[in-house]
Amino acid sequence: MTEKPENDQGQLWEVFIQAKPGIAHKHAGSVHAHDAEMALASARDVYTRRREGTSIWVVPSNMIAATTEQDADSFFDPADDKAYRHPTFYTVPEGVKYL
Repeated sequence: MTEKPENDQGQLWEVFIQAKPGIAHKHAGSVHAHDAEMALASARDVYTRRREGTSIWVVPSNMIAATTEQDADSFFDPADDKAYRHPTFYTVPEGVKYL
């Protein structure tokens, strides 16, 4: 077994919290941990001290794929000609929650 240096904080994990059942998880911040179990415990301790959440997701930061600012125009351009994707073509029924 190899020993880790004292200053090794572990991997960076992104934390997502679900405030109430049925709504989307939102990014809350980041924690350093050596494994998922430790990341969940750290996220709980840091981001839900006052019972702010009902569910926590932790994702290794290096597993997140993202667009870059330089690629934004070409990446999102195909959506410009799809007006049907905008919520102007239907009405939301009364009683629909979390939309």
